[in-house]
Amino acid sequence: MSKTNLTRRGLLKTGAVAGAGVALPTIFTAQSAHAFTNEPTGSSVTLGFNVPQTGPYADEGADELRAYELAVEHLNGGGDGGMLNTFSSKALQGNGIMGKKVEYVTGDTQTKSDAARASAKSMIEKDGAIMITGGSSSGVAVAVQALCQEAGVIFMAGLTHSNDTTGKDRKANGFRHFFNSYMSGAALAPVLAANYGTDRKAYHLTADYNWGYTTEEAVRASTEAMGWETVAAVKTPLTQTDFSSYIAPVLQSGADTLVLNHYGGNMVNSLTNAVQFGLRDKQVNGKDFQIIVPLYSRLMAKGAGANVKGIFGSTNWHWSLQDEGSKAFVKSFGTKYGFPPSQAAHTCYVQALLYADAVERAGSFAPCAVVEALEGFEFDGMGNGKTLYRAEDHQCFKDVLVVKGKENPTSEFDLLEIVEVTPVDQVTYAPDHPQMGGAEASLGSCNNGA
Repeated sequence: MSKTNLTRRGLLKTGAVAGAGVALPTIFTAQSAHAFTNEPTGSSVTLGFNVPQTGPYADEGADELRAYELAVEHLNGGGDGGMLNTFSSKALQGNGIMGKKVEYVTGDTQTKSDAARASAKSMIEKDGAIMITGGSSSGVAVAVQALCQEAGVIFMAGLTHSNDTTGKDRKANGFRHFFNSYMSGAALAPVLAANYGTDRKAYHLTADYNWGYTTEEAVRASTEAMGWETVAAVKTPLTQTDFSSYIAPVLQSGADTLVLNHYGGNMVNSLTNAVQFGLRDKQVNGKDFQIIVPLYSRLMAKGAGANVKGIFGSTNWHWSLQDEGSKAFVKSFGTKYGFPPSQAAHTCYVQALLYADAVERAGSFAPCAVVEALEGFEFDGMGNGKTLYRAEDHQCFKDVLVVKGKENPTSEFDLLEIVEVTPVDQVTYAPDHPQMGGAEASLGSCNNGA
Protein backbone atom coordinates (compact mmCIF):
# COMPACT_ATOMS: atom_id res chain seq x y z
CA MET A 1 0.00 0.00 0.00
CA SER A 2 1.36 3.43 -0.89
CA LYS A 3 2.16 6.12 1.65
CA THR A 4 -0.70 8.25 0.29
CA ASN A 5 -3.22 5.44 0.63
CA LEU A 6 -2.03 4.58 4.14
CA THR A 7 -2.52 8.19 5.19
CA ARG A 8 -5.92 8.51 3.59
CA ARG A 9 -6.96 5.17 5.10
CA GLY A 10 -5.92 6.41 8.52
CA LEU A 11 -7.71 9.74 8.11
CA LEU A 12 -10.95 8.07 7.18
CA LYS A 13 -10.75 6.02 10.39
CA THR A 14 -10.82 9.13 12.58
CA GLY A 15 -14.29 10.34 13.39
CA ALA A 16 -13.43 14.05 13.35
CA VAL A 17 -12.22 14.02 9.77
CA ALA A 18 -14.68 11.55 8.31
CA GLY A 19 -17.59 13.24 10.06
CA ALA A 20 -16.66 16.68 8.71
CA GLY A 21 -17.77 15.73 5.23
CA VAL A 22 -14.68 17.22 3.64
CA ALA A 23 -13.73 15.75 0.27
CA LEU A 24 -10.02 14.99 0.38
CA PRO A 25 -8.04 15.34 -2.85
CA THR A 26 -6.23 12.18 -3.86
CA ILE A 27 -2.88 13.93 -3.54
CA PHE A 28 -3.49 14.70 0.16
CA THR A 29 -0.81 13.12 2.35
CA ALA A 30 0.38 13.36 5.94
CA GLN A 31 3.29 15.43 4.74
CA SER A 32 1.13 18.22 3.28
CA ALA A 33 -0.96 19.06 6.37
CA HIS A 34 -1.26 18.15 10.04
CA ALA A 35 -3.05 14.88 9.42
CA PHE A 36 -2.49 13.35 12.85
CA THR A 37 -1.62 14.26 16.43
CA ASN A 38 1.89 15.71 16.86
CA GLU A 39 2.97 14.97 13.31
CA PRO A 40 6.74 15.65 13.30
CA THR A 41 7.56 18.48 10.91
CA GLY A 42 11.18 19.21 11.80
CA SER A 43 14.36 17.16 11.93
CA SER A 44 13.46 15.32 15.14
CA VAL A 45 10.67 13.24 16.67
CA THR A 46 9.73 13.12 20.37
CA LEU A 47 8.82 9.98 22.30
CA GLY A 48 7.28 10.02 25.78
CA PHE A 49 8.71 7.69 28.44
CA ASN A 50 6.20 7.43 31.29
CA VAL A 51 7.68 5.29 34.10
CA PRO A 52 7.28 4.90 37.88
CA GLN A 53 10.09 7.06 39.25
CA THR A 54 8.52 6.97 42.72
CA GLY A 55 6.23 4.48 44.48
CA PRO A 56 6.30 0.68 44.99
CA TYR A 57 7.50 -0.08 41.43
CA ALA A 58 10.23 2.58 41.29
CA ASP A 59 13.03 0.00 40.86
CA GLU A 60 11.38 -1.27 37.69
CA GLY A 61 10.84 2.30 36.51
CA ALA A 62 14.50 3.20 36.90
CA ASP A 63 15.53 0.18 34.83
CA GLU A 64 12.89 0.96 32.20
CA LEU A 65 14.28 4.46 31.81
CA ARG A 66 17.80 3.08 31.39
CA ALA A 67 16.52 0.80 28.63
CA TYR A 68 14.70 3.60 26.83
CA GLU A 69 17.80 5.78 26.89
CA LEU A 70 19.79 2.88 25.44
CA ALA A 71 17.16 2.34 22.74
CA VAL A 72 17.31 6.01 21.75
CA GLU A 73 21.10 5.82 21.59
CA HIS A 74 20.92 2.81 19.27
CA LEU A 75 18.15 4.28 17.11
CA ASN A 76 20.24 7.40 16.61
CA GLY A 77 23.31 5.39 15.60
CA GLY A 78 25.23 5.42 18.89
CA GLY A 79 26.77 2.61 20.89
CA ASP A 80 27.11 -0.88 19.46
CA GLY A 81 23.60 -1.02 18.01
CA GLY A 82 22.38 -3.71 20.41
CA MET A 83 19.37 -5.60 19.09
CA LEU A 84 19.31 -3.62 15.86
CA ASN A 85 21.97 -6.13 14.82
CA THR A 86 19.89 -9.22 15.68
CA PHE A 87 16.33 -8.03 14.92
CA SER A 88 14.90 -9.99 11.99
CA SER A 89 13.50 -6.80 10.46
CA LYS A 90 16.21 -4.70 8.87
CA ALA A 91 14.18 -1.51 8.36
CA LEU A 92 16.06 0.46 11.05
CA GLN A 93 19.37 1.95 9.91
CA GLY A 94 20.60 3.75 13.04
CA ASN A 95 19.70 7.15 11.55
CA GLY A 96 16.77 7.89 13.85
CA ILE A 97 13.23 7.13 12.70
CA MET A 98 12.60 7.93 9.04
CA GLY A 99 15.72 10.06 9.15
CA LYS A 100 14.54 12.13 12.13
CA LYS A 101 16.65 12.22 15.28
CA VAL A 102 14.88 10.58 18.23
CA GLU A 103 14.40 12.80 21.27
CA TYR A 104 12.42 12.04 24.41
CA VAL A 105 10.68 13.44 27.45
CA THR A 106 9.99 11.61 30.71
CA GLY A 107 7.22 11.50 33.27
CA ASP A 108 6.57 9.88 36.65
CA THR A 109 3.52 7.61 36.83
CA GLN A 110 3.96 7.27 40.62
CA THR A 111 2.24 3.87 40.08
CA LYS A 112 -1.04 5.82 40.23
CA SER A 113 -3.48 5.86 37.31
CA ASP A 114 -4.46 9.53 37.68
CA ALA A 115 -0.85 10.69 37.93
CA ALA A 116 0.12 8.54 34.96
CA ARG A 117 -2.68 9.94 32.79
CA ALA A 118 -1.75 13.51 33.75
CA SER A 119 1.89 12.85 32.95
CA ALA A 120 1.08 11.29 29.57
CA LYS A 121 -1.37 14.09 28.73
CA SER A 122 1.32 16.68 29.45
CA MET A 123 3.87 14.91 27.27
CA ILE A 124 1.39 14.72 24.40
CA GLU A 125 -0.02 18.25 24.65
CA LYS A 126 2.99 20.25 25.85
CA ASP A 127 5.98 18.27 24.60
CA GLY A 128 4.57 16.98 21.32
CA ALA A 129 5.18 13.29 22.05
CA ILE A 130 3.97 11.16 19.15
CA MET A 131 4.17 7.88 21.08
CA ILE A 132 3.85 7.10 24.78
CA THR A 133 5.44 4.04 26.35
CA GLY A 134 6.31 2.70 29.79
CA GLY A 135 4.74 1.84 33.11
CA SER A 136 5.12 -1.02 35.59
CA SER A 137 1.50 -1.32 36.69
CA SER A 138 -1.44 -2.70 34.78
CA GLY A 139 -3.79 -0.14 36.34
CA VAL A 140 -1.53 2.55 34.90
CA ALA A 141 -1.25 0.78 31.54
CA VAL A 142 -5.02 0.51 31.11
CA ALA A 143 -5.53 4.18 32.05
CA VAL A 144 -2.76 5.54 29.82
CA GLN A 145 -3.72 3.27 26.93
CA ALA A 146 -7.27 4.70 27.02
CA LEU A 147 -5.87 8.26 27.09
CA CYS A 148 -3.63 7.57 24.09
CA GLN A 149 -6.57 6.11 22.19
CA GLU A 150 -8.52 9.31 22.80
CA ALA A 151 -5.58 11.56 21.93
CA GLY A 152 -4.65 9.75 18.72
CA VAL A 153 -1.16 8.54 19.60
CA ILE A 154 0.32 5.06 19.82
CA PHE A 155 0.79 3.46 23.25
CA MET A 156 3.52 0.83 23.51
CA ALA A 157 2.92 -0.72 26.94
CA GLY A 158 5.87 -1.36 29.23
CA LEU A 159 5.64 -3.87 32.05
CA THR A 160 1.95 -4.75 32.35
CA HIS A 161 0.89 -8.32 33.13
CA SER A 162 -2.87 -8.07 33.74
CA ASN A 163 -5.07 -9.85 31.21
CA ASP A 164 -7.12 -6.64 30.95
CA THR A 165 -4.50 -4.65 29.02
CA THR A 166 -5.02 -6.68 25.85
CA GLY A 167 -8.21 -8.32 27.14
CA LYS A 168 -11.37 -6.46 28.08
CA ASP A 169 -9.58 -3.07 27.99
CA ARG A 170 -7.70 -3.57 24.69
CA LYS A 171 -7.48 -0.56 22.38
CA ALA A 172 -6.59 -0.23 18.70
CA ASN A 173 -3.82 2.31 19.45
CA GLY A 174 -2.27 0.11 22.18
CA PHE A 175 0.24 -2.75 21.95
CA ARG A 176 1.77 -5.08 24.55
CA HIS A 177 5.01 -7.06 24.21
CA PHE A 178 5.00 -8.38 27.81
CA PHE A 179 3.23 -11.66 28.60
CA ASN A 180 0.11 -11.81 30.77
CA SER A 181 -1.57 -13.50 33.74
CA TYR A 182 -3.18 -16.25 31.66
CA MET A 183 0.20 -17.17 30.21
CA SER A 184 1.76 -17.34 33.69
CA GLY A 185 -0.94 -19.69 34.91
CA ALA A 186 -0.72 -21.90 31.84
CA ALA A 187 3.07 -22.15 32.09
CA LEU A 188 3.27 -22.65 35.85
CA ALA A 189 0.56 -25.26 36.44
CA PRO A 190 2.35 -28.29 34.90
CA VAL A 191 5.60 -27.43 36.70
CA LEU A 192 3.79 -27.05 40.03
CA ALA A 193 1.98 -30.35 39.53
CA ALA A 194 5.23 -32.13 38.72
CA ASN A 195 7.00 -30.74 41.80
CA TYR A 196 4.24 -30.46 44.41
CA GLY A 197 1.55 -32.87 43.27
CA THR A 198 -2.09 -32.30 42.35
CA ASP A 199 -3.51 -32.39 45.90
CA ARG A 200 -2.79 -28.97 47.41
CA LYS A 201 -4.71 -26.37 49.42
CA ALA A 202 -3.81 -22.86 48.27
CA TYR A 203 -4.20 -19.50 50.04
CA HIS A 204 -3.95 -16.40 47.81
CA LEU A 205 -2.82 -12.95 48.85
CA THR A 206 -3.68 -10.59 46.02
CA ALA A 207 -2.75 -6.99 45.25
CA ASP A 208 -5.99 -5.01 45.22
CA TYR A 209 -6.06 -3.80 41.60
CA ASN A 210 -6.67 -5.26 38.16
CA TRP A 211 -3.29 -7.01 37.81
CA GLY A 212 -3.79 -8.82 41.11
CA TYR A 213 -7.32 -9.85 40.20
CA THR A 214 -6.47 -11.34 36.80
CA THR A 215 -3.34 -13.05 38.11
CA GLU A 216 -5.28 -14.67 40.95
CA GLU A 217 -8.00 -15.73 38.49
CA ALA A 218 -5.48 -17.22 36.05
CA VAL A 219 -3.48 -19.12 38.67
CA ARG A 220 -6.62 -20.35 40.42
CA ALA A 221 -8.11 -21.58 37.14
CA SER A 222 -4.98 -23.43 36.09
CA THR A 223 -4.23 -24.98 39.52
CA GLU A 224 -7.84 -25.91 40.31
CA ALA A 225 -8.06 -27.60 36.91
CA MET A 226 -5.25 -29.93 37.99
CA GLY A 227 -6.83 -30.69 41.37
CA TRP A 228 -5.74 -27.95 43.79
CA GLU A 229 -8.26 -26.44 46.20
CA THR A 230 -8.38 -22.70 46.90
CA VAL A 231 -9.15 -22.24 50.61
CA ALA A 232 -9.00 -18.42 50.73
CA ALA A 233 -8.23 -15.38 48.60
CA VAL A 234 -7.55 -12.10 50.39
CA LYS A 235 -7.02 -8.66 48.81
CA THR A 236 -4.15 -6.46 50.05
CA PRO A 237 -3.68 -2.72 49.43
CA LEU A 238 -1.07 -1.74 46.86
CA THR A 239 0.34 0.70 49.43
CA GLN A 240 0.82 -2.04 52.07
CA THR A 241 4.39 -2.45 53.33
CA ASP A 242 3.95 -4.75 56.35
CA PHE A 243 2.01 -7.93 55.53
CA SER A 244 2.27 -9.57 58.96
CA SER A 245 -1.46 -9.21 59.66
CA TYR A 246 -2.20 -10.94 56.35
CA ILE A 247 0.29 -13.77 56.88
CA ALA A 248 -0.91 -14.79 60.36
CA PRO A 249 -4.33 -16.11 59.22
CA VAL A 250 -2.63 -18.37 56.66
CA LEU A 251 -1.35 -20.50 59.56
CA GLN A 252 -4.91 -21.16 60.76
CA SER A 253 -6.44 -21.80 57.34
CA GLY A 254 -5.37 -25.36 56.65
CA ALA A 255 -3.54 -24.19 53.53
CA ASP A 256 -0.25 -25.86 52.61
CA THR A 257 0.59 -23.41 49.80
CA LEU A 258 0.72 -19.61 49.73
CA VAL A 259 0.37 -17.84 46.38
CA LEU A 260 1.65 -14.26 46.47
CA ASN A 261 -0.08 -12.32 43.71
CA HIS A 262 2.21 -9.40 44.50
CA TYR A 263 4.85 -7.58 42.49
CA GLY A 264 7.76 -5.23 43.12
CA GLY A 265 8.14 -3.96 46.67
CA ASN A 266 4.87 -5.65 47.66
CA MET A 267 6.26 -9.08 46.82
CA VAL A 268 9.57 -8.39 48.56
CA ASN A 269 7.78 -7.39 51.76
CA SER A 270 5.10 -10.10 51.76
CA LEU A 271 7.60 -12.88 51.02
CA THR A 272 9.93 -11.56 53.72
CA ASN A 273 7.07 -11.53 56.25
CA ALA A 274 6.01 -15.06 55.24
CA VAL A 275 9.54 -16.39 55.82
CA GLN A 276 9.77 -14.51 59.13
CA PHE A 277 6.58 -16.28 60.25
CA GLY A 278 8.32 -19.57 59.55
CA LEU A 279 5.98 -20.74 56.78
CA ARG A 280 8.77 -22.33 54.77
CA ASP A 281 9.76 -24.50 57.75
CA LYS A 282 6.27 -25.85 58.45
CA GLN A 283 4.48 -29.02 57.44
CA VAL A 284 0.75 -28.89 56.79
CA ASN A 285 -1.48 -31.73 55.59
CA GLY A 286 1.60 -33.97 55.68
CA LYS A 287 3.34 -31.76 53.11
CA ASP A 288 6.16 -29.23 53.25
CA PHE A 289 4.62 -25.75 53.07
CA GLN A 290 5.31 -24.01 49.73
CA ILE A 291 5.21 -20.43 48.50
CA ILE A 292 4.63 -19.44 44.87
CA VAL A 293 5.27 -16.08 43.18
CA PRO A 294 3.42 -16.09 39.81
CA LEU A 295 5.32 -13.10 38.38
CA TYR A 296 9.03 -12.83 39.13
CA SER A 297 11.72 -10.31 38.26
CA ARG A 298 15.44 -10.13 38.95
CA LEU A 299 14.89 -6.84 40.79
CA MET A 300 12.36 -8.47 43.11
CA ALA A 301 14.63 -11.45 43.68
CA LYS A 302 17.45 -9.11 44.63
CA GLY A 303 15.20 -7.29 47.10
CA ALA A 304 14.01 -10.52 48.70
CA GLY A 305 17.50 -12.06 48.83
CA ALA A 306 17.83 -15.61 50.17
CA ASN A 307 14.07 -15.80 50.74
CA VAL A 308 13.51 -16.61 47.05
CA LYS A 309 15.54 -19.84 47.08
CA GLY A 310 13.56 -22.69 45.54
CA ILE A 311 10.41 -20.61 44.92
CA PHE A 312 8.77 -21.04 41.51
CA GLY A 313 7.44 -18.24 39.32
CA SER A 314 7.32 -17.04 35.73
CA THR A 315 9.08 -14.29 33.80
CA ASN A 316 8.85 -12.69 30.38
CA TRP A 317 12.64 -12.76 29.83
CA HIS A 318 15.87 -13.30 31.76
CA TRP A 319 19.33 -11.94 31.17
CA SER A 320 20.91 -15.43 31.26
CA LEU A 321 19.26 -16.48 27.97
CA GLN A 322 21.83 -17.41 25.34
CA ASP A 323 20.10 -16.45 22.09
CA GLU A 324 21.88 -13.82 20.01
CA GLY A 325 19.35 -11.07 20.71
CA SER A 326 19.50 -11.50 24.48
CA LYS A 327 23.30 -11.62 24.46
CA ALA A 328 23.49 -8.45 22.35
CA PHE A 329 21.11 -6.58 24.68
CA VAL A 330 22.81 -7.77 27.87
CA LYS A 331 26.19 -6.73 26.48
CA SER A 332 24.97 -3.26 25.47
CA PHE A 333 23.09 -2.66 28.72
CA GLY A 334 25.88 -4.05 30.90
CA THR A 335 28.53 -1.96 29.15
CA LYS A 336 26.51 1.21 29.67
CA TYR A 337 25.26 0.63 33.21
CA GLY A 338 27.52 -1.97 34.83
CA PHE A 339 24.92 -4.66 35.59
CA PRO A 340 22.49 -6.89 33.68
CA PRO A 341 19.04 -5.64 32.64
CA SER A 342 15.75 -6.68 34.21
CA GLN A 343 12.77 -8.04 32.27
CA ALA A 344 11.20 -4.58 32.63
CA ALA A 345 14.21 -3.06 30.86
CA HIS A 346 14.07 -5.72 28.15
CA THR A 347 10.39 -5.30 27.27
CA CYS A 348 10.67 -1.50 27.18
CA TYR A 349 13.77 -1.53 24.96
CA VAL A 350 12.05 -3.96 22.58
CA GLN A 351 8.85 -1.89 22.47
CA ALA A 352 10.79 1.24 21.52
CA LEU A 353 12.49 -0.60 18.65
CA LEU A 354 9.26 -2.25 17.50
CA TYR A 355 7.54 1.13 17.28
CA ALA A 356 10.40 2.70 15.34
CA ASP A 357 10.56 -0.29 13.01
CA ALA A 358 6.80 -0.15 12.35
CA VAL A 359 7.06 3.53 11.39
CA GLU A 360 9.89 2.74 8.98
CA ARG A 361 8.02 -0.17 7.42
CA ALA A 362 4.81 1.87 7.13
CA GLY A 363 6.64 4.87 5.72
CA SER A 364 4.58 7.09 8.03
CA PHE A 365 4.24 8.22 11.65
CA ALA A 366 0.44 8.21 11.30
CA PRO A 367 -0.92 6.01 14.11
CA CYS A 368 -3.25 4.02 11.83
CA ALA A 369 -0.33 3.27 9.50
CA VAL A 370 1.73 2.10 12.49
CA VAL A 371 -1.17 -0.07 13.68
CA GLU A 372 -1.37 -1.73 10.27
CA ALA A 373 2.38 -2.38 10.28
CA LEU A 374 2.29 -4.02 13.73
CA GLU A 375 -0.85 -6.12 13.37
CA GLY A 376 0.09 -9.68 12.49
CA PHE A 377 3.80 -8.77 12.49
CA GLU A 378 6.10 -11.76 13.05
CA PHE A 379 9.66 -11.16 14.19
CA ASP A 380 12.69 -12.78 15.80
CA GLY A 381 16.04 -11.79 17.27
CA MET A 382 14.61 -9.79 20.19
CA GLY A 383 15.30 -12.22 23.00
CA ASN A 384 12.12 -14.31 23.19
CA GLY A 385 12.44 -16.40 20.05
CA LYS A 386 9.86 -16.17 17.28
CA THR A 387 7.13 -13.73 18.27
CA LEU A 388 3.78 -12.70 16.81
CA TYR A 389 1.99 -9.38 17.42
CA ARG A 390 -1.52 -10.81 17.10
CA ALA A 391 -3.85 -8.59 15.09
CA GLU A 392 -7.01 -9.39 17.06
CA ASP A 393 -5.82 -8.04 20.43
CA HIS A 394 -2.34 -6.50 19.92
CA GLN A 395 -0.78 -9.05 22.29
CA CYS A 396 2.64 -10.59 21.62
CA PHE A 397 2.71 -14.39 21.65
CA LYS A 398 6.02 -16.09 22.41
CA ASP A 399 7.61 -18.68 24.70
CA VAL A 400 7.25 -18.12 28.47
CA LEU A 401 9.92 -18.81 31.10
CA VAL A 402 9.26 -20.71 34.33
CA VAL A 403 11.97 -19.93 36.88
CA LYS A 404 12.82 -20.55 40.51
CA GLY A 405 15.09 -18.92 43.04
CA LYS A 406 18.62 -20.33 42.88
CA GLU A 407 19.83 -22.35 45.86
CA ASN A 408 23.47 -21.31 45.33
CA PRO A 409 23.64 -17.95 43.52
CA THR A 410 27.05 -16.81 42.30
CA SER A 411 26.33 -13.07 42.51
CA GLU A 412 23.65 -10.56 43.50
CA PHE A 413 22.34 -10.75 39.91
CA ASP A 414 22.42 -14.54 39.55
CA LEU A 415 19.35 -15.24 41.68
CA LEU A 416 16.95 -17.00 39.32
CA GLU A 417 17.37 -20.12 37.22
CA ILE A 418 15.27 -21.06 34.22
CA VAL A 419 13.63 -24.44 34.82
CA GLU A 420 11.47 -24.56 31.72
CA VAL A 421 10.93 -22.65 28.49
CA THR A 422 7.21 -23.12 27.93
CA PRO A 423 6.40 -23.25 24.21
CA VAL A 424 4.10 -20.55 22.85
CA ASP A 425 1.43 -23.09 21.86
CA GLN A 426 0.90 -23.97 25.53
CA VAL A 427 0.16 -20.35 26.50
CA THR A 428 -1.90 -19.33 23.46
CA TYR A 429 -5.64 -18.69 23.89
CA ALA A 430 -8.52 -17.47 21.73
CA PRO A 431 -8.97 -13.68 21.47
CA ASP A 432 -12.46 -14.04 22.99
CA HIS A 433 -11.35 -16.20 25.94
CA PRO A 434 -13.49 -15.52 29.05
CA GLN A 435 -10.44 -14.28 31.01
CA MET A 436 -9.92 -11.69 28.24
CA GLY A 437 -13.41 -10.22 28.34
CA GLY A 438 -15.11 -12.78 26.12
CA ALA A 439 -16.93 -11.89 22.94
CA GLU A 440 -17.59 -8.37 24.27
CA ALA A 441 -13.91 -7.37 24.05
CA SER A 442 -13.06 -5.27 21.01
CA LEU A 443 -10.14 -3.15 19.84
CA GLY A 444 -12.40 -0.57 18.24
CA SER A 445 -10.95 1.61 15.48
CA CYS A 446 -7.51 3.19 15.40
CA ASN A 447 -7.40 6.96 15.95
CA ASN A 448 -5.06 9.36 14.20
CA GLY A 449 -6.24 12.25 16.38
CA ALA A 450 -6.02 15.81 15.13
